[in-house]
Amino acid sequence: MPRPTRRAFLKGASGSLVTAALAATNAQLAQAADRSVYTRGTTLEQAAAPVATSGYTRLTAGPGYPLVVRADLAEPRPSRDDTRTGLASIVQFTDLHVVDAQSPVRFEFLNTVNSSACRPQEALGTQGAAQLVERVNDLAKGPFTGRRFDCVVSTGDNTDNHEHVELEWYLAVMNGGVITPNTGASDRWEGAQTSGNPQYYNVENASVRDRYVSAGFPVLDGFFRRATAAHRSPGLNVRWFSVFGNHDDSVSGVLPSDWGALAAMYTGDVKFTGFTSGTSDAALRRTFATGSTAIKGVSSSTKNTWHVTPDERRRPFTPTEYMRAHLPSGGHGFTDENVATGRGYYTFRIADGVTGISLDSTNRAGFTEGSLGHEQFLWLQRVLTAGSSTYVDFWGRTQRHAVADEMFVIFSHHTSTTMTNVLLDPATPELRHAGREVRDTLMRFRNVVAWVNGHTHENRITAHRHADPRRSFWEINTASHVDFPQHARIIELCDNADGTLSLYTTLVESAAPYAASTTGQDQADLASLYRELSYNDPNRSAALMGADADRNTELILRHPWR
Repeated sequence: MPRPTRRAFLKGASGSLVTAALAATNAQLAQAADRSVYTRGTTLEQAAAPVATSGYTRLTAGPGYPLVVRADLAEPRPSRDDTRTGLASIVQFTDLHVVDAQSPVRFEFLNTVNSSACRPQEALGTQGAAQLVERVNDLAKGPFTGRRFDCVVSTGDNTDNHEHVELEWYLAVMNGGVITPNTGASDRWEGAQTSGNPQYYNVENASVRDRYVSAGFPVLDGFFRRATAAHRSPGLNVRWFSVFGNHDDSVSGVLPSDWGALAAMYTGDVKFTGFTSGTSDAALRRTFATGSTAIKGVSSSTKNTWHVTPDERRRPFTPTEYMRAHLPSGGHGFTDENVATGRGYYTFRIADGVTGISLDSTNRAGFTEGSLGHEQFLWLQRVLTAGSSTYVDFWGRTQRHAVADEMFVIFSHHTSTTMTNVLLDPATPELRHAGREVRDTLMRFRNVVAWVNGHTHENRITAHRHADPRRSFWEINTASHVDFPQHARIIELCDNADGTLSLYTTLVESAAPYAASTTGQDQADLASLYRELSYNDPNRSAALMGADADRNTELILRHPWR
């Protein structure tokens, strides 16, 4: 569809800006507004910013992120705003980590070496995710093309500990429905945050003076009553697709699901707090901190000092069960064939002439990093070949055949640099292929325009350059929605009608206000607190935000056939 008439939203301009840096930011935002159909509700307009520069702080609406034009792979033409046509409009969710924070099989005691082991905001994840759905429904279309969203793709770690109850909540977030985010006892919270241990945020207990409260975190009476109350997600108003992440098929995203020491504990009454052996605890810490395989040699004797209310809904799901659970609401990429074969990868039509390829980059052998099994690696090559009139074969020879060319957008959980785990899966002992091999394979084809992924919880955009510019592509990695900055991303593919394509990558936040009542019980209030606590998390990494060139961008690349 042709680009609608441009409207100038000169957001944020103010004569009171006194520094050159702020003036430059304002000019960039005005330029982005001038080039876009709208900025409202996106980080082109505004983004979460701290009120205070030190200590615990509330958040407020800060300046938006500038639009950065990246010409790493092709030169932009000055007239493209007047000639571009939107080919596809996609929203990426990633790393929602819908978590049962009261699960007995979690590793909170490792939060000194791994920030994801226990987050101060984790009890509010379903409220935060539902408000992200609200935002996408409200926006409905891309800010630079005005094209209605063709689909949402959630690129893995949709659950946190691959429990059936987490999957139930995730599907309710995406499809719509009532969520009661509570497990175990109905009348009390049984997670680490009511343990009295000062290592954790004891949000309702001022007497503990834990390291969070000592740093200024609020003590909130009735927090868990509000956090576990039933609330409703509206569900996405657009079709959506689901991708596997390592947290969707392993214990806490790290350990193989059949690891005997923990498998039976999911539905039991014993809370895992470590091993009886200090050496084993140290090995587990190394595993979480570095991805080391040292865990294979540890004792399986666990401490039994903490008991919880058993809950059968915590039973871990298998990859087959994960896919089967998607079928009643349309499959979201998975089919009966996927369920029958156990293959977690598929293709889907995004728009006319644009095909999505969903990869399963998880390794059933366990550990956080990923790779592709040989069968999937060969399948990927067949799919790309079938949609390409011109490609380079394994021996470097140019091949041509009479097919209609498709443009391809690749989706996976892992990035090209985190697909390094080539351990053989004992259940399927096939050759595994690392990210570098996948990248080189994609470069054999002219019509791969983007590889979209998550896993690192970081905004990062990488240009993959080839000597033939038509075989270059962009890798778009987006921050999570569990850790600050809690982003999702709109990706718009445009034909500029001048021999180039543009990929616009606009970050969005949830619909929750930047500051709300910390004692409120509305979903929006709790989602606001979810964001605020994530910003103040002492384990927060500012690097996850990425640079300007990793956030709101226009990525230029050569048209593959012109």
